[in-house]
Amino acid sequence: MQNNWRPYFTHDTTLVINFGGQYAHLIARRVRELKVYSEIIHYADFSEETLREIKPKAIILSGSPLSPPDIDPSKLKVVLRGEIPVLGICYGHQLLAYMLGGTIAKGPGEYGKTLVKIVKRNALFENWNQEEVVWMSHRDQVKSLPEALEILAVSVNNVIAAFKVKNKPIYGVQFHPEVSHTPKGLLLLKNFLYTIAKCKASWNPQQVIEKLVSEIKAKVGSKEKVLCAVSGGVDSTVTAALVQRAIGDRLVAVFVDHGLLREGEVEITLNLLKRLKVNYIFVNAKERFLFRLKGVKDPEEKRKIIGEEFAKIFKEIVERDSSIKWLAQGTIYPDVIESGKVKHSARIKSHHNVAGLPKWFNLKLIEPLKYFYKDEVRQIAKALDLPDSLIKKHPFPGPGLAVRIIGEVNEKKLEIVRKASKIVEEELKKNGIYDKVWQAFAVVGEDKWVGVKGDKRAEGYIVTIRIVESIDGMTADYAKLPYSILEKIASRIYNEIDDVTMVTYAITPKPPSTIEPC
Repeated sequence: MQNNWRPYFTHDTTLVINFGGQYAHLIARRVRELKVYSEIIHYADFSEETLREIKPKAIILSGSPLSPPDIDPSKLKVVLRGEIPVLGICYGHQLLAYMLGGTIAKGPGEYGKTLVKIVKRNALFENWNQEEVVWMSHRDQVKSLPEALEILAVSVNNVIAAFKVKNKPIYGVQFHPEVSHTPKGLLLLKNFLYTIAKCKASWNPQQVIEKLVSEIKAKVGSKEKVLCAVSGGVDSTVTAALVQRAIGDRLVAVFVDHGLLREGEVEITLNLLKRLKVNYIFVNAKERFLFRLKGVKDPEEKRKIIGEEFAKIFKEIVERDSSIKWLAQGTIYPDVIESGKVKHSARIKSHHNVAGLPKWFNLKLIEPLKYFYKDEVRQIAKALDLPDSLIKKHPFPGPGLAVRIIGEVNEKKLEIVRKASKIVEEELKKNGIYDKVWQAFAVVGEDKWVGVKGDKRAEGYIVTIRIVESIDGMTADYAKLPYSILEKIASRIYNEIDDVTMVTYAITPKPPSTIEPC
């Protein structure tokens, strides 16, 4: 990660070289989960000087939508010396093999859960069984290896799944150990970091608070003000708390009600801002947002409109106070990577605070949480002594319920999705499940279903319930709830909301789906 706040600590560092893969930051996140500090750098910015500056104890090469011949790997030859342990993952595995004289070819591809067999024992696979399930996501594959490399594992499809350079601590694995769908993936990373690279486990995200505060203070200076967009979620609230620590009363927190919030969200957020004793401005902009969204069905267009409208509101505030020169946002990494703002990464969906801000918007940005993951932000929130109710609150998208409404946003759909989501949360809390899942909400679309209500034919909306388990939001699986709870949720929704005749439950994991519908 090319950040400006590299901690002045004595932590061992793992350097993740990013080739634009969707999971590059998830790799770094997993390394940190093992209490080893990690940084990410794009391969185009990598150099031998980088190694001298960072002095990493280990190097990991990420996945990528590219093929190995698509880049010039000459500047990466330094990693082949064997002085620093190296692990290539997916594309990184292929690239290492390619650089060392191996053959890469297109194949039928391997996607999802795949069985691999260990054919040669090595410290990398310590405490792995002879056969294990892993998560694959590739079409390119390593077809052959030169004599200097040895195969450690193959897939059930006889594809080379892992190799090692003889007499050097350089490894490649075709599968993704960083995702939760590889059950022993974290163990493999642990073996690499602790046993092979000899890294010490000493990283704690709470330790960076003072460094982040100092960085904000240094950027802003002693006179300028910072406008901080606060949504009531943990990311924006932590951002506001950090900025307040740095510049005090020169923070101007702005809470905009765009009419797309959850039930009760306005009151909860206003009470939170009062409790934190920050200067804040509340803007009721429901009518202007809904007017702009009228007739718009495309999800990317909706996100763009919402981003533009937020920017207009901020601009109006700045025009009344010329000392505001900065905008602070609670952007976290999944927002960045899904918006395709990393070189060579594919855009999945734009986030209004990343890709939706218009070009004319010229406030300088402060994003202190840009390379942190949700669980790390929650740890920081705890260290800042923020309310437990905030820390445990489920993630909520900046565009709000607009992304949970497929097709046009209108008052009827908003009423349905708001009421249905409240029912979902109430039932999960009643059964002690809310704090155990990552996210839970309702979605409503364009389609309708014929039903019978009061002995009469009724044509109503279909509501889809989405409840997922995750650690960081980068991957997720649906929550396997007892049927009795799902039945209760569904029953309440179609009984308490007149315009609903069908309730479904989404069971597709991420990937291939995203958590939010659009």
